[in-house]
Amino acid sequence: MTVTNVHQDAEALTLSISSHFDADIDQVWQLWADPRKLERWWGPPTYPATVVDHDLAPGGSVSYFMTGPDGARFFGWWRVIEAKPPLALRFEDGFADDTGRPNPQLPVTIAQVTLSEHPDGGTTMVIETRFPTREAMQQMAEMGMVEGMTAALGQIDDILRGARSQR
Repeated sequence: MTVTNVHQDAEALTLSISSHFDADIDQVWQLWADPRKLERWWGPPTYPATVVDHDLAPGGSVSYFMTGPDGARFFGWWRVIEAKPPLALRFEDGFADDTGRPNPQLPVTIAQVTLSEHPDGGTTMVIETRFPTREAMQQMAEMGMVEGMTAALGQIDDILRGARSQR
């Protein structure tokens, strides 16, 4: 399994998920930088993502939707705060309505992605999500955020294996 550690810190209002991949940093960065690769793992297996807009430059945005097993669509957006390819990405992450407008009834979080070389080879990716309040953290937990992100990250090894076999 890809995920090596999940840590929730109610005091710091953070959720950190660490993963290890048998691939170099540039390959792992492409999972974020290439919208077609991003949509292959951003949603859990039963809620695949479709990326509509994708601009990882600071000030840029990403919009997407996930399609559930019953065909229902769930929309989301990112506002890129910082991008340091291939080592780091920081963005606001929120929910949207079907027109792409942010949904004010659901929390906006800050995601910090950090990629580093693993001492035993490959790449370590840490995604830290910072919540605005404890209530927001609880709400996202009740919506299945940890399980959804863990399942989504679990799809990455197959994507990376495919990239290696195409070389």
